[in-house]
Amino acid sequence: MNKIAVLFLIVFPFFLSCSKKEDKLSRTSSGNINSISVVIDDKLWNGVVGDSIRNKFAAPVEGLPKEEPLFDINQYPLNFMEGFMTNSRSIIVIKKGDSNSFSINKNQYASPQNVFHITGNSVAAILDVLEKNAPNIIQIIKKGEIVEHQRLLSDSISNPKSIQNQFKITLKIPSSYSYIIRNNDFVWFKREFVGGSNSLLISELPLNALKNKSNLSSRILKIQDSISALYVKGADSLSKMYIDKSYPIYFLKTKIDVKTTYQTKGTWRLRDSFMFGSYVNYFIEDPDKNRVLFIAGFSYFPSKDKRDYMHELESIIEGVQIQ
Repeated sequence: MNKIAVLFLIVFPFFLSCSKKEDKLSRTSSGNINSISVVIDDKLWNGVVGDSIRNKFAAPVEGLPKEEPLFDINQYPLNFMEGFMTNSRSIIVIKKGDSNSFSINKNQYASPQNVFHITGNSVAAILDVLEKNAPNIIQIIKKGEIVEHQRLLSDSISNPKSIQNQFKITLKIPSSYSYIIRNNDFVWFKREFVGGSNSLLISELPLNALKNKSNLSSRILKIQDSISALYVKGADSLSKMYIDKSYPIYFLKTKIDVKTTYQTKGTWRLRDSFMFGSYVNYFIEDPDKNRVLFIAGFSYFPSKDKRDYMHELESIIEGVQIQ
């Protein structure tokens, strides 16, 4: 064999390997919002491990009037670790092995992507690794889905200068949303769908509106009701929006644009009406401007699942930047 042939045999596999790596990096991940792929043997899926996965990753979403799963789960056997399935943004691989381990591989097959690997030497070990790491997995997937939804919405973004000037914020609102009410201290945007609508409300309050931290949740609900009752009404002017406390209400202290934020989720209703739906509100403390920024979203879809419509509102709001 001559030197050229030997050199070819050495170099060609190298370039082939590089080509495969570049191909993986160039592949764009895909899939519906709030969907995950779980790669697991059918025997494990149909047993207690599968039950644990469903209980954790298909648990009811907080704040919706009827149960809807946190994520849609697509299950594949281990020999399906190829082709279209590896384009998923979120993949959980669960299998038996010699040791017990957990790892996260970013952009393993496509980008952006998170591939979570869970291995255990027994069913009990797999359940233990899953139990310890599920909360972290869920948070990572949630953040990734918010970013993906923001990317999808960015194709039709309208960034109203009036909102920037009025509230000193940057909020990327899709052009499919239009003004319903606009005055000096309040705006209402609405997007119409077939069979329902999404709404965004923006206002601001004095910083001391949330001064009483000892009874903060009650104070937030009162403020929410007062703003909604003033602006969101039915055909009858006495039919005003309020928080329906017969449904669970969820509170979360978080950060948006590095500022302390209080998020509330639950169910709204129009008084003396059959109209009701889901809402999420954010009270963002902005000490630099001595104010609390109020941004809320609510959906009305009487005959549709509401999870992904509410997710759109959360994705828009959580992209806000305080100027």
